[in-house]
Amino acid sequence: MSGNGLPGNRDIWRIAAPMILSNISVPLLGMVDTGVTGHLESPIYLGAVAIGGTIFGFLYTGMNFLRMGTTGITAQSLGAEDNDGLRVSLGQALIVSLLIALTLIAIQHPVGTFAMRLIGAEPDVESFALLYFSIRIWSAPGTLANFVLIGWFLGLQNARVPLIIFLVINITNIVLDLLFVIVLGLKVDGVALASVIAEYTGLAVGIGFVIKSLRRRTGHWPFARLLNLRAYAAFFSINAHLFIRTMALMFTFAFVTAQGARMGGLVLAANAVLMNLQNLTAFGLDGIAHAAEALVGKAVGQKRRDVLERSVQLSLKWSLYFAAGFCIVYVVTGPALVRLLTNLPEVRQTALQYLPWLIVSPMISVWSFLYDGVYVGATRARAMRDIMVASTLLVFLPAWYLLQGFGNHGLWLAFTLFMASRGIGMHIGYRRKVLPSVT
Repeated sequence: MSGNGLPGNRDIWRIAAPMILSNISVPLLGMVDTGVTGHLESPIYLGAVAIGGTIFGFLYTGMNFLRMGTTGITAQSLGAEDNDGLRVSLGQALIVSLLIALTLIAIQHPVGTFAMRLIGAEPDVESFALLYFSIRIWSAPGTLANFVLIGWFLGLQNARVPLIIFLVINITNIVLDLLFVIVLGLKVDGVALASVIAEYTGLAVGIGFVIKSLRRRTGHWPFARLLNLRAYAAFFSINAHLFIRTMALMFTFAFVTAQGARMGGLVLAANAVLMNLQNLTAFGLDGIAHAAEALVGKAVGQKRRDVLERSVQLSLKWSLYFAAGFCIVYVVTGPALVRLLTNLPEVRQTALQYLPWLIVSPMISVWSFLYDGVYVGATRARAMRDIMVASTLLVFLPAWYLLQGFGNHGLWLAFTLFMASRGIGMHIGYRRKVLPSVT
């Protein structure tokens, strides 16, 4: 921070750099899971882990509101120098995460059966996928608690601890993958067990850092607020809106996949390759958005509009630089990246037809990624929900309907308009509602 309390570039990168590194570790773990099962004697194991991973990806992405909501509330308590509020934000989120996790464990059988019916895998693959699911579901308390801890530390503008938690989880998972599958000869059960142990290992490390952090912040645990259901009103209000917002986003991505499948196996595979590049863009830009969450939240807690504006300006500047970099990378290396992701000539050729959409995507998507961070920090969850739902129902679906005659190009154009409408809507909302609310 400068002498007048305004953030600088260093404050952005103090948070963004560790979170970008953390995000990079996520796809690395998926590659290891694929690698160890892909070298077993049957492709059934690879398919089972892929299906199981998809199910948990859906479940846990839907629960990511625990991370986002905790960050915004914590950052505002930090700005207001409310150490008791920091404890309340952590305690409430951990209690809710545990209740959700225990519910998932309790209903695991109907959830697993329903998911398998939706996917419609072959019987052999389905049996191993259910085995994977039945083991990994026990990681839910650890996984959701880790969401909370990561969000809490980000709210404290501490991205170093989330990076350590991510690295501990992923390195432990990778080592145990190799030990259980390659050395001990386990199959999908070994991959699932590695994930369970890794999550609780990361949680243990995270709790150690929580204890250390709270010792430095004088205050007490207001247990009455943690046990009073009425005290959860603000928490549930914010997170309910974030949950609906996330569901709308997941629907859009699932819809793109489903419509690609209706156009044939080649289009489905090509779109899957291109979505990997879209996810790569998101991983990079989300790191800066996380910095925006923490800085904006603190500014709102301090009630300093100048700090808020400066935080958004710096975050936007670096986001645009990164987005432009992604565009250049995709122009120069896009065909090579497609070849790296698939060795099937027909899929490569099909993907290259639609690569231009990914080349322009970063500069269009960057606005929605950045403003997600701004709105999370300002705890404007209802506005996030409304803009996301409107972009889905009033822009994406009508655009897809009108552009069906253009095939997959029409589908990608509808998706691009969806991302653009999110950014435009959130920018207007920022100017009209977020900024005026901070005085």
